[in-house]
Amino acid sequence: MPSMIGAALNVAGILVGGLVGLMRPKPLSPANESRIKVALGAFTVFYGLRLTWLSLNGSLPQILKQLLIVVVAMMLGKMTGRLLRLQKMSNHLGQVAREQITAVKPADARQWSEGFKTCAVLFCAAPLAVLGSVQDGLSGYYYPLAVKAVIDGLATMGFVRLFGWGAILAALPVLTFQGTITLVCGQFLKPVLEARGLVDPINAAGGLMVFCVALIILELKKVELADYLPSLAFAPLLAWVFR
Repeated sequence: MPSMIGAALNVAGILVGGLVGLMRPKPLSPANESRIKVALGAFTVFYGLRLTWLSLNGSLPQILKQLLIVVVAMMLGKMTGRLLRLQKMSNHLGQVAREQITAVKPADARQWSEGFKTCAVLFCAAPLAVLGSVQDGLSGYYYPLAVKAVIDGLATMGFVRLFGWGAILAALPVLTFQGTITLVCGQFLKPVLEARGLVDPINAAGGLMVFCVALIILELKKVELADYLPSLAFAPLLAWVFR
């Protein structure tokens, strides 16, 4: 059984962030936010590239071949993601959630339920939710979801002041959504992929995608991460074809 450490960390991050937000009326100062962002970005860079490095093996020509396969897989993945409009769908869900946040009124009787739905959509629609859950299920590499736990925790600190406990209870759909992906990958996909030696290509592509998350966190480059998600399917397929 997969350990689901990543999903548990994500839930813990939301709970801790919500409780801190309830107990601390003042938001974080810009200086503290900047420090957290830099530390989180450095953490993400390290663990993203580390996952890719650990997934490459063999002689130098073999490693170069594996890198080429990963690069081609990401190119094909982005093209497929654009055709499927994955990033646009993710952006649309985010826009709907932002509109709900803007429209919320402190005295609104629906404040609790609206907060629950809004935060659940934001936390589950993030591409890192899918990417991190896949990595956790296939290899137990929970660090991408640890990054998401910090991001969601900081967001919940702000949301809880608007929505109250509804923002904290959004941890339940996060656990269900990410836990399901982790269990499916660990129970059904992992044995099939391991038998054919195809887990490493997925991890190598996933590591580069996690690195892209760092670029977004540090505001160095706007990356359409959702469009790259099909790369996780193309990487093992190409590795199998060109073995």
